Amino acid sequence: NWQEEAARFTPDLKVLVVAGQPGERQAALNDSEPVDVIITSYGLLKRDIELYEKMKLKYCFLDEAQNVKNPQTLNAQAVKRIRAEACFALTGTPIENSLTELWSIFDFILPGYFRSHASYVKRFEAPIAKQADATALKELGRHIRPFVLRRMKQTVLRELPEKIESKLTAPMTPEQARIYAAWLLTARREFEQEVDEHGFEKSRIKILAILTRLRQLCCHPSLFIENYTGGSGKMELLADVVRDAVAAKHRLLIFSQFTGLLALIKPMLDSLQISWHYLDGATPSQERMHLVNSFNRGDKDVFLISLKAGGAGLNLTGADMVVHCDPWWNPAVEDQATDRAYRIGQKNVVQVFKLVAKGTIEEKILVMQERKRALIDSLIQPGESFIGKMTESEIRALFGE
Repeated sequence: NWQEEAARFTPDLKVLVVAGQPGERQAALNDSEPVDVIITSYGLLKRDIELYEKMKLKYCFLDEAQNVKNPQTLNAQAVKRIRAEACFALTGTPIENSLTELWSIFDFILPGYFRSHASYVKRFEAPIAKQADATALKELGRHIRPFVLRRMKQTVLRELPEKIESKLTAPMTPEQARIYAAWLLTARREFEQEVDEHGFEKSRIKILAILTRLRQLCCHPSLFIENYTGGSGKMELLADVVRDAVAAKHRLLIFSQFTGLLALIKPMLDSLQISWHYLDGATPSQERMHLVNSFNRGDKDVFLISLKAGGAGLNLTGADMVVHCDPWWNPAVEDQATDRAYRIGQKNVVQVFKLVAKGTIEEKILVMQERKRALIDSLIQPGESFIGKMTESEIRALFGE
């Protein structure tokens, strides 16, 4: 995608995409012919970092810089070995889960600015997380503001049409509601037992698994219950939305974090005689661009996309409607996915639908998301989406009546 954009906007620059097998990548980087721009992926960079750290670069840009949000990962450690006169980080989600992510990005663009990670946690992250020190939040905002340039699309891309977001609530089918109620009682017991035996902090993985099961039930019980035949209220609502949209000549992106749900949507679209593309984490990069270009040309009506695999880096302005089948903990991830359609080149009003199962944990997730937005608003103006590491009281609220 970056190669195509470079050819469009800066055709005078010589661009090298470093990809392929190890030998091909090494040969490309060792070629004596000079180039202006080198493009590669985080996955390949960490494998080839010995080749890159020998270079003296004018600039280094990290696109989708949330890929280095965890300072312990090989991605983060690799990019911080690059030598460049100036470093830039581009991201729509500088903070997704904790303030450590902001530290990690700053450790790339301004190494040492916040000193050590331990010092940063003691001075800023711990007091802010405890909501015990408003001064720490204000002070952190003061430190980062000179180095952050934030622009909202509505401000700088005045040619973009309107984006309309709506929540669509789906009542569960009788059988689905019965199973959900039973599992919720079981989930509450498992949660309390787990916390009693191991403590809250050591139980996070088990708690996440319990919550995931409840969220899958909201989408479709057959995601983990074999031979289930009781239907899904959300799938019925989705079928109505897609049928009406395609009849009105709209083209759709449908996102879910559950590839199993996307697999159930495929036959539903086939039964409606609606054509579709599909992309998830297993789709090769070259195939992704082929699918993207095909969809943007007008081939097929629907693009089914795994949220985490296709939520960034794709230009899908061929769609003017986005459907999120299930809410993610962090609304910023959903926003990024929506922006596959709502970006430069979009000529139509973009409609965004978020499907929510009525009377379930999904409604509580949305409430929690809204409460979390205030922190990032305080740091990076104007409003961004943020969901921090959930506290015990927040998780208990998810299991509440």
